[in-house]
Amino acid sequence: MTGPPVNRPPGVSTRLKLTLSYAGFLLLAGALLLAVVWVFLLRYVPDSTITPGPGSHRFGGPAPPFIPNRTDLQRAFVPRAAQALTFLLAFGLLGGWILAGRMLAPLTQITNAARTTANGSLSHRIRMKGHQDEFRELSDTFDSMLERLESHVAEQRRFAANASHELRTPLAISQALLEVARKDPTRDRDELIDRLHTVNQRAIDLTEALLLLSKSDRANLPRDRVDLSLIAEQAAETLLPLAERRRITLTVTGDPAETTGSPELLARMATNLIQNAIVHNLPTNGTVTVHTETQPDTSVLMVENTGHPLPPQLIPTLTEPFQRGTQRTRTDEHAGVGLGLAIVQSITHTHNGTLTLTPRPTGGLLVTVRLPRTVR
Repeated sequence: MTGPPVNRPPGVSTRLKLTLSYAGFLLLAGALLLAVVWVFLLRYVPDSTITPGPGSHRFGGPAPPFIPNRTDLQRAFVPRAAQALTFLLAFGLLGGWILAGRMLAPLTQITNAARTTANGSLSHRIRMKGHQDEFRELSDTFDSMLERLESHVAEQRRFAANASHELRTPLAISQALLEVARKDPTRDRDELIDRLHTVNQRAIDLTEALLLLSKSDRANLPRDRVDLSLIAEQAAETLLPLAERRRITLTVTGDPAETTGSPELLARMATNLIQNAIVHNLPTNGTVTVHTETQPDTSVLMVENTGHPLPPQLIPTLTEPFQRGTQRTRTDEHAGVGLGLAIVQSITHTHNGTLTLTPRPTGGLLVTVRLPRTVR
């Protein structure tokens, strides 16, 4: 939400200020130069009448030359000095106005681009030409900001459209089931209730995932010391019944790996990774290995699972919201809402970490999360 425009009283333009500054400095420099002439030259000229020495016009020679005194020099010097200062003032004003206009032209271009952006156009770019200076550095920074902002807005719009589509599906199914129950009283009510419960639970899971994804994008999160090994063990213990039902061997290994961040979000990150590794696995007799370790500057959480081979072009899409790998085995139970790895990536970025997805040659996926290490 944008605030109301600021009502400012009219003031002097920056161009006029610079013009007056240029003219003022030029006038001051001229005055100082004239003062130097006065201090170091005119003050040494005597104020009394200067007469030639004896014998200067002997033997009928020419009359002695006129030698001006200080008063004579002042009469001749002051009017010319005033004219020179007047010329410097006019020249400074005219030249300063032109020079200030040329200097401020890039700033005017940037201002016009900012005004265009404020009106809703994010595709405009300044692309200022010329050699590098402060204004061009500001222009390049502004263009980079617009590019990131446009990309972010496009991503948010796409996310909102996908979220609306995903939420509309369970609501439409619920409406259809209720319509069937209303038109067909003989329909098995228990079956309808079970289906409604499943559909509504999916809508609730999707809503909670959207809220968590929104929360994970915030930078002002609590920063506590967290051990990734403990979080991984807790998440694995919670998901162990799911792994046993699917006949998946779940193993947790590694050393303590401390980092700083939100315990709630990091726990969800580990839970999502392990749940995805269990669900997207072989039908039976698959394995999931969770490993933690510390490196010189990072704490590492790795989750590796067996499964069907994944094509390399599919890997970059797995972290996009609502993008589900078509080659991965999915079932109705814990089918997910397409936000698991998107939430993991968002949480990782919020904690200044990196997320790497590596397909295993024999099938399955290795997910590696690296977070800044907490040093004791």
